[in-house]
Amino acid sequence: MAGPSSLPSCVASSCGEAWFAAPDGTVEVEGARTAARRLARRPHLIVNAPLVAARLGLAEVSGLDLLELFAFVHPARFVAPAAGPLAEALGLPRPADPAQEALLLPRLADRMLATLADPAWAARAGAAEAARRLGRHGWPWAALVTAALPAGPRVEPDLFTALPEWEETPPRPPPRVVALHPTDVARRLAALAGARREPRPQQRAYAEALLPAFAPRDAQGRPHLVVAEAGTGTGKTLGYLAAATLYAERTDGAVWISTYTRALQRQLRHEASTSLPPRPGGRPVVVRKGRENYLCLLNLEDARRDLLSGRAGQFAELVARWARFTEDGDMVGGDLPGWLPTLFRSRGHVPSLTDRRGECIRAACPHFRRCFIEHSVRAATHASLIIANHALTLHAIVRGAAEVPRRLVFDEGHHLWEAADSAFALDLTGTEAIELRRWLLGPEAAGRRAARRRGLAARLDGLSDLGEASAAAREALASLARVAARVLPADGWRARILAGEPEGPVEALLADVRTTVLARAHDDGQGYSLETSLDDLPPAVIGRAREAAEALAHLRAGMDRLRLELCRVRDGLPEGTQAPLLARLEAAVAGLEDRCALLRGWEAQLARVGGPSDPEFVDWLGVTRAQGEERDAGLFRRWLDPLKPLALGVLARAHGVVVTSATLIDPAAPQEELEHVAGARYLGVAPRSFRAPSPFDYGAAARVFVVTDVDARDPAAAALALLRLIEAAQGGALGLFTAVARLRAVHARLAPLLAERRLPLYAQHVDPLDTGTLVDLFRADPRASILGTDALRDGIDVPGHSLRLVVFEGVPWSRPSILEVARRQAFGGPAYEDRQVRRRLVQAFGRLIRRADDRGVFVLLGPSVPSRLLSAFPPEVPVARLGLEQAAAATAAFLHAAGQPVGALPRGEGATQVGE
Repeated sequence: MAGPSSLPSCVASSCGEAWFAAPDGTVEVEGARTAARRLARRPHLIVNAPLVAARLGLAEVSGLDLLELFAFVHPARFVAPAAGPLAEALGLPRPADPAQEALLLPRLADRMLATLADPAWAARAGAAEAARRLGRHGWPWAALVTAALPAGPRVEPDLFTALPEWEETPPRPPPRVVALHPTDVARRLAALAGARREPRPQQRAYAEALLPAFAPRDAQGRPHLVVAEAGTGTGKTLGYLAAATLYAERTDGAVWISTYTRALQRQLRHEASTSLPPRPGGRPVVVRKGRENYLCLLNLEDARRDLLSGRAGQFAELVARWARFTEDGDMVGGDLPGWLPTLFRSRGHVPSLTDRRGECIRAACPHFRRCFIEHSVRAATHASLIIANHALTLHAIVRGAAEVPRRLVFDEGHHLWEAADSAFALDLTGTEAIELRRWLLGPEAAGRRAARRRGLAARLDGLSDLGEASAAAREALASLARVAARVLPADGWRARILAGEPEGPVEALLADVRTTVLARAHDDGQGYSLETSLDDLPPAVIGRAREAAEALAHLRAGMDRLRLELCRVRDGLPEGTQAPLLARLEAAVAGLEDRCALLRGWEAQLARVGGPSDPEFVDWLGVTRAQGEERDAGLFRRWLDPLKPLALGVLARAHGVVVTSATLIDPAAPQEELEHVAGARYLGVAPRSFRAPSPFDYGAAARVFVVTDVDARDPAAAALALLRLIEAAQGGALGLFTAVARLRAVHARLAPLLAERRLPLYAQHVDPLDTGTLVDLFRADPRASILGTDALRDGIDVPGHSLRLVVFEGVPWSRPSILEVARRQAFGGPAYEDRQVRRRLVQAFGRLIRRADDRGVFVLLGPSVPSRLLSAFPPEVPVARLGLEQAAAATAAFLHAAGQPVGALPRGEGATQVGE
């Protein structure tokens, strides 16, 4: 096969144009229709095929994607999925325009293929075998890669032999009881800052304020609680790392640092690697995530055993290639490129290779000693610092896992309410019920994905070898399987309830729930999920709920019986019993205990149907929709105040807890309000509070404009406003939307207009890329802009010039859902809603100024933004109500005009200063 220099290349823009570079160096520009025909005729070099297809309005594009080659040559290495960042990663200059980009692609391919012959290439292990296996699946790069690899025999261990094994270690002793002193923390802070940074007085005061959370506990169930709000730029991360590492070193204990977003986890990991010694206190720093994030080696082995073919098989082989070099096996937010699954047209490939359904067979797995999850869990038991997310931290503590932390730091503490709301939620829906059925019974139909699902009987394989000792357990297992098959929804449940032909008591209940919701709920035509209250339900629904409750109670009794029988088998095993069988029994017992608790919760939900309400909870019936299509139906329950189970079920088990963020309470609220952030009243403890403003000069660094002549509900008007503002800023814009449908409508109008001006645009819910990858692309190009919803508002962290404009398409009011209305009534009425809105505005504004030298403009679209909401912004930031053209001119002047005094605003007819 000829080399890359003999192949044509193609680059597409968001306006639907494509640049084609021929091997002789000529470049042509074609429209989308002609481009599609040219791409179909012969293979082209491209970068990011799904994005190229989306920009040309095609379902897919085939060719030689340079990102796939990069994933082979440089596994577990980050690069933003575009030609410019790829060029920089390979030591070549960025292209200045699409024509240069098209000409550059062959050079990029040549550079990567040349690396394969480099004796110093760090990723040589397993390359030849990977290329052969990829070739069998029809990988377009296989022939070029094979030709570039050095010839000759090279005997290498296979992947599953090459991966390191974990080793058993003695249990960790309990931490010593030590009191830390402020001077020690100050010295530790100075040591961590080193020559790069000088500790600031605010940072030192913050670090010292956290010390009570690391003091010896005085009474069981009464942790030391510190709630600390420190504005952006205070240096929170080093502040709590100083206290945490000092505690870990002096006590030989561990501190869990919990975050809400993956972005902060990555930031913490980087900070730990640059500011901390490799093993603070003689122990490592470990990142923990849920099991569903990690590659399951058994699932990978099954996938490679010809269960997957074609593009799915190519993806599995590239994952196997990555698995040799990954730091920790994390497929979601780790060092597997977030763009890699999207290149293969299905994000479902990742879940199929992780353990998402509790199917793990633990010690019975042939790869148990090399398991990435086991490596992570065992490393955490001997770590000084464990970096985790809120969901995993809450789950580990509530379940009483062996590694329950004594000391906790919740960063991004403003999300603790949401994390607790999700962690303690209870949904009796078709999706949840069928997942329980699959956990118990395994697959119901043959197929590639079904082959990797293992029911309880398969996970307990080996019980029959025990003979009479396991007879009762085997009979209980068979009986449970019969009950589960009769009670729980089966595959095709959604089609059956749509047809009015449900099977079994739970399906029958779901069918009646759906009918009731569709009859009673208000449908605004926007494609949102539908809901209705449990008030005055038809007798038929109440009857179905009672039948389902009885059936689920019968199922729970069968599960509990099996659990007891398995405990008897386990306790009766002779010494020297094989560890795999013992591990299977213990895993099954733990899984049954968890699912018995789930069933008890469902029974409590069903008792509410036709029964008295519980003031602690909010219950409703709902039909879940996505993009206007029905996906699920069922009963939903949330705590009215999720801080109560958080406090009693999580915080009470710790010895010391820090809850911290840049924005924990309403900016206008007094410091005393911090005491209510973490549910301290449920614990009967008086938390210590700390509050420090940001050291940034927001008055000089930022402006806020309220555009009064744009109706943001009109997609055409919103698109025009964004066009004017993005032009004024020359890119670097984050557009935030409260509705996905409106985002898409605005994007459709805005994208071609920006493309004409050579200003790239990316969008959540439009571009076929995950959110993290979209942010990476945005960060890599200072002329790019990005549109998104909540995930971008809360999770994006782009310091510097790449983000200099935030546009919010109106006041982010809450949707008046049943849950939201109940909380509004319980927690202050309209004042509660105002606090929620201000919090969202604070978080959005916080994306803008991340460093002392950042400058940016925040724009709210809407003619009637209430003045009371504008206290969300720092008081020193000038806020002006302007027309669109004035706002665009003011934005350009503030960000770009040479010699303009910082803070100068255009004044004139229609410009009204707010707060003067």
